[in-house]
Amino acid sequence: MQKGLFFLLFLISISSCKPQKKQMKSSKYTYTNLLIHESSPYLLQHAHNPVNWHPWGKKALEEAKRENKLLIISIGYAACHWCHVMEHESFEDTAVANVMNQYYVPVKVDREEHPDVDKIYMSAVQQLTGRGGWPLNVVALPDGRPVWGGTYFPKENWKSALEQIAKMWKEEPGKLLEAARSLEEGIKAGEIVKNNDAPLDFDKKIIEKSLDFWKRYKDPVFGGFRRAPKFPMPTQYRYLLRAGVQLQDREILDFVQLTLNKMQEGGIYDHINGGFARYSVDTKWHIPHFEKMLYDNGQLVSLYADAYLVFNKKSYKSTVENILKFVENELTDKTGAFYSSLDADSLNKEGELEEGAYYIFTKDEIKKAVGEDYPLFKKYYNINDYGLWEKGKYHLIKKGGDSLFAKENGISIEILKEKVENWKRALKELRSKRSRPRLDDKSLTSWNAIMLNGFIDAYKVFGNPHYLDIALKNARFLKKQQFKEDGGLWHAYKNGKSSIKAYLEDYAWLAKAYINLYEATGEEDWLETAKSLVIYAEKHFKDKNTGMFYFVHNQSSDLIVRPMETGDNVIPSSNSVMAENLFRLGHFYENRDWLYQSAKMIHNILPQIEKYPPGNYYWLNGLLDHLSRFYEIAIIGPEANRKVEELFSRYIPNKIVAWSEISSVLPLLKDRFVNNETYIYLCVDNTCQLPERDIKNMLKQIKWQLD
Repeated sequence: MQKGLFFLLFLISISSCKPQKKQMKSSKYTYTNLLIHESSPYLLQHAHNPVNWHPWGKKALEEAKRENKLLIISIGYAACHWCHVMEHESFEDTAVANVMNQYYVPVKVDREEHPDVDKIYMSAVQQLTGRGGWPLNVVALPDGRPVWGGTYFPKENWKSALEQIAKMWKEEPGKLLEAARSLEEGIKAGEIVKNNDAPLDFDKKIIEKSLDFWKRYKDPVFGGFRRAPKFPMPTQYRYLLRAGVQLQDREILDFVQLTLNKMQEGGIYDHINGGFARYSVDTKWHIPHFEKMLYDNGQLVSLYADAYLVFNKKSYKSTVENILKFVENELTDKTGAFYSSLDADSLNKEGELEEGAYYIFTKDEIKKAVGEDYPLFKKYYNINDYGLWEKGKYHLIKKGGDSLFAKENGISIEILKEKVENWKRALKELRSKRSRPRLDDKSLTSWNAIMLNGFIDAYKVFGNPHYLDIALKNARFLKKQQFKEDGGLWHAYKNGKSSIKAYLEDYAWLAKAYINLYEATGEEDWLETAKSLVIYAEKHFKDKNTGMFYFVHNQSSDLIVRPMETGDNVIPSSNSVMAENLFRLGHFYENRDWLYQSAKMIHNILPQIEKYPPGNYYWLNGLLDHLSRFYEIAIIGPEANRKVEELFSRYIPNKIVAWSEISSVLPLLKDRFVNNETYIYLCVDNTCQLPERDIKNMLKQIKWQLD
């Protein structure tokens, strides 16, 4: 082990040691907190701390270099419960603040505004500790290179560690410089993607082996993995759904259905207002950290909509409807923009911030709200040991579906549904008298695009025109507000102002959403806009050597390394989404270069995929595209819209759809318009069957299984 890494391990131990009796003296310090000028709700939460907080940027780095001070880089987000805990314990404490101000340049970062910064310092902390999370707290050299860090620290441990590191910087700076060098090497190594020089030949066995991984670690009782905490990972289960269908794997399909059932029955799902929390802390999906994130709910809509097509389960449709009601009511701006999140914490009866205070109930509160129906309510939502959270408070959780419950309790399903709606109204009324969770009302281009995809997918599956209206309003907002004159994008929007140069995730997700919107509407401008976004990304983000894409623009310069995001997490990686866009646009525009580039990107990631499939599930989804008989469905003529609606009522994951009611120059539609006729063309690599007039006849020719 290198000398620098020995020192890093020593520094890690500081975070868990008892405070030393001998401490560095800290003088009184007049503070100037610069966050008051920011728009981020998270930064504004810290704007009155007695800490000399700087926002991320050149000014903070220049000050650190000028004064030869170490940086404290503290990263979190507005809905983060433990971020609030550390703020209250440490950043609001004047003694802690004096140490931070005297010896450091403190920088506060909203990870949602600056995912680039978060990725670099999260990589450092994961190297140091083997884990990550938020709040993320790092000490770095004046040039930004990290030397020490972790997540949440109790006040005395945090203060003691900062004093010892400051002493080290003054007396033995060489040790910190060596630690920074070692960490920097590790961070840079983690960002390298090598060209895969093996022959470009994809094998179905890679998919089969990936499914074996999930089978080994699945929870057979509650779904998900056999561990806690449990995250919904919606697009991961969307991949498993598709793979289960295309490989005809009943075990995987049963696992997906079990997981979806247990999630929508659990407390991670808000049975009263709709929407899902970010994750549950237990194995049965019961008690979440109560924050609700836009990106989770957008992906969950797409997952449950697909699952409805596969399993024809009415409760999945209800779950989609309730998520979308929640988003429309609580996370949608009048401009059509979607807000980012709702906080985990809200004010309790004592006027103090408490996690989950808005969501939980006592028995007496429930009895008063639902009246004589309480015995039935108690059974339905488990107001018992199974549903108990803590201190006599309950969080609602179900066991099984409504049909079984109605049968076991001797009532009709119709009466049960009526009662459930009455209970929800009563508990909504009770909640309306409580302090609401704090809202993060900034809008992010990438997250808006994820939610936009959710509304479009729901419209495709269920045909509700209201969903399309909301989707179009959001899509037009993004096109009007978030596009720059040079064709690039802004990342964030708040209070009428767009800001922060966009990241690859913004280009990837918005292009994906506009492709999806074209399929839903037949309006070719959306497809052309998606194409322009990909072309812009190729110019400013692409690594010409590997064909992969960097996370940040080629004109970004504030970072110690240019990150390249390839691992799929709760949100698929921006590179795997961009590979999908290249594949689909390659088919729409008959662009062989894009089709090859998509395949080459997946090929480069194959070693990573085989090592850990769950961390590369969207690459696996892309691999399915290349392994499948992929269909280009072209529908043209005055009845095209109606036939497209019929097509979208079927689960066909291996397709794109081009359609128009009038003549079109789009390659898949060009020279195919015939007056007063509507024709359906089923093509593979632009080789088409004879045209059909009937969707049902065309569907008989589709094969979605892998060979």
